Amino acid sequence: MLKKNLKSAISALFGALLVVGLAGCNASGPDAPTRNVRQVTDGVEATSGLVKAVNVLLVTQDDGSAVLVGTIVNSGDASDSITGITANEVVGAISATPLDKNSPAIFAGDSANSTAKFAGLNASASSRVNLEITFANAEPMNLNVLVRAKSEIYANVGN
Repeated sequence: MLKKNLKSAISALFGALLVVGLAGCNASGPDAPTRNVRQVTDGVEATSGLVKAVNVLLVTQDDGSAVLVGTIVNSGDASDSITGITANEVVGAISATPLDKNSPAIFAGDSANSTAKFAGLNASASSRVNLEITFANAEPMNLNVLVRAKSEIYANVGN
């Protein structure tokens, strides 16, 4: 009888451990791939020192150009500035505000204070483009951004 109860207890313990392991309850630990997902929108993020770019993407235009959407913010005390932006080696025509501490450069949208347009990029919607942002002080940022069609929530981008 004792042997039968011991066998049942071991089986139950093994079953419980198996269920916990298969359920994934912290099975991969703090570095689990699903725990470290960063991109929750179409836009991508990047950091260079104390300068951060968030929700960066491109929107196609009817003439084959593309317009930058995103926000770049400097959290450092020293001011910085964007010196250039290229998309697939096409140099963008930019007008950007200085990157003073916590004063973001916002590209496109109702609160935009900066612009970047890439004439002749001819990138198709749903493709990805290599984007490089260079700064006066911070190291360059290299991003692989999504290209979105000028429709839905991006219908007015570039107007």
